[in-house]
Order: sequence, then C-alpha cells, then structure tokens
Amino acid sequence: MVELHEGLLYETRPDGKVLCRVCPRLCIIGEGRLGVCKTRRNIGGKCYTLIYGKVCSVMADPIEKKPLFHFHPGTMALSLGTLGCNMRCIHCQNWQIAHADALEDGGQLGDLPPEKIPEVARRRGCQGVAWTYNEPTIWLEYPLDAARYCHEQGLYTVFVTNGYITEEALNIIGPHLDAYRVDIKGFRPETYKFLAKVKNIEPIFAAAVAAKFKHGCHVEIVTNVIPTVNDDEETLRSIAAWIASDLGVKTPWHVTRFFPYLELDYLPPTPIQTLNRALEIGREEGLEFVYIGNVPGHAAENTVCPNCKRVAIRRDGYLVEEINVREGFCAFCGEDLNVVMAPPAGGGK
Repeated sequence: MVELHEGLLYETRPDGKVLCRVCPRLCIIGEGRLGVCKTRRNIGGKCYTLIYGKVCSVMADPIEKKPLFHFHPGTMALSLGTLGCNMRCIHCQNWQIAHADALEDGGQLGDLPPEKIPEVARRRGCQGVAWTYNEPTIWLEYPLDAARYCHEQGLYTVFVTNGYITEEALNIIGPHLDAYRVDIKGFRPETYKFLAKVKNIEPIFAAAVAAKFKHGCHVEIVTNVIPTVNDDEETLRSIAAWIASDLGVKTPWHVTRFFPYLELDYLPPTPIQTLNRALEIGREEGLEFVYIGNVPGHAAENTVCPNCKRVAIRRDGYLVEEINVREGFCAFCGEDLNVVMAPPAGGGK
C-alpha cells in the first residue's frame, strides 16, 4: 500500500481540482486523479505524493556512471530511484519504472526513510547520494528531506535530471544539491515534443543556469545523440554554443552514443564519426571539456588539461585510473579544470 505524503507545491482551485506547481506541466488534477507523472494524486482537494520514502532501485554506482566527470572523481554514489516521470521519452532506458503508475505499480516499491539514507550510503562505501534512474523532480519532498540528513553526515548530493522543473521547485531543492547533471535532448521544441512529449523547453535551460549561478551547483550536460533526431550540426552547435555562453566554457558536455530502444528501435546506433564531429563542434564553440560516452576505450573519456594538454584524469569506462588534479586545478600547470574534488568542511552546502 503506497502511503500518502502531502505535496509542497500546489494550490486548490474552487472546483476542487488541484494545480501542481512542481514541474512546468502545471497539471490540473481532478478528484481521485493523478498528474502526468503518475505519482501525485488529488484527494479531497489536496495534492499528495505517493512516492515519498518509496524506492525501487538502490545501487552503489561510480559517480562517473551518472555521468559526472568533474565532480568527486573516483567516488561512489548511493543511487536511488522510484516510479514515475514528468516526461514520456520514447527511447527511455528505464521505462519500466519511469512510465509506471505509482497507484497501480506501487507494490514494487520498498521503504527507505530519508533519515536512513546516510547510514545506507556509508554501509555501501558511498561518499554521496544521487537521485537518478527516473526523474527526481517529481520526488521533490523526499530528496529535500534526505539531502539535509546527507549534508549533516558529510555526504554530497546529486540530481540526475531531465531539468523539467519549475523555478519555484528549484528554489526549494537547489540549495540542498551539490551537483545537477541535466539532459539536453535537443534545442528545438519540436525535438522535445517528439522525444519526450513536452512542448515548453525554456524552463529546462533556465533551470540549468539557475542551478549553477543561483544555487551554486556543479553542472554537467549530457546529450544522447540520436540519428535523424538531434544529430544535425545545427542542433549540436546550438547546444554547444548555449553551454559556452550561458554556463561557461569549462562546463563539461557529454555526447553519448544512442542504441536502438523502445519506440526508436528502428534507428541505428549513433555512428562514431557523428560523435567525433559533435566533439569537434563543442571545441569549435569554445568548450574545453567535451566527452564521448557509451564508446568504451574512446580517448574522449579522459579529462585533458586545455592548457598543457596533459591527461588530468585518465578513465577506462567508469574506472578512474589516474587523477592529476589538485584542488580543482591541473597538477602539471595549475590550469582551472572546474573539478570538484572534496566536500566542504562539515559536508555539503
């Protein structure tokens, strides 16, 4: 039985429906109904989350798997997932949980109270906690409470997110996050409409900027490059240029290889030459750290100092083999690498 927990961001309308303000969908939910994320329900004119303290995935992962390459390299993150999502991506690798209904499928969820998370993380050898696998924005109240306990125990906190969050919700969770790893799936509304069934994409870009400059989060961007969908030069160049201008040239950009899946199983895997071209485009737009993902053994897995050109962090997949970074700077020449190496004294923010 899924337990109830009243949501933080909603308003009750005169007709008894509730307006959820957690994500830009701004769902208007009738009595007994669920929002698009399938995790928030109107009961008696109040909006309840059905997934507070409910988990279906608890794993100890290398932080590089998120992927985060400039944030506590070589550490392990306790990775937590639940049910539901505010997007409906037609190529989702975790669709079994992301497309699930918390009301109908809640039987697969287990309990993990927020105050227990630091203990679980320590027991599994983790230095931080990441909310991932499905969209953590819809889990808002739970990461908020858990992040406070994590910081008290000196653990870092991470959102692995599609970025579809309202400014109001980000203002609540942002001060309690240390890293914000966000997907940028394209640069045109029609791309997002096709891939994720959302139209209004401006909040995604605005949230990434606010996460970095308003809330002080370390930000990294991922683009899964999909043949015929978002692999054209205009799209890739637009994303790279936006990262450089709005987030800064030292912001890591991961361009990852797509593999056919779900409703896009008719497409081929991304050609390596397409990813290599994306790498070139990123560098042409001034980005200093562009990585190629899902291609084991590619040289673009490594962090190379943009000044002295020596390998600052050497990787083999998710395994970190060598770190030549001192307090975020290149150990060889002193160049700023925008690498977060250790939590602040006493924990996170």
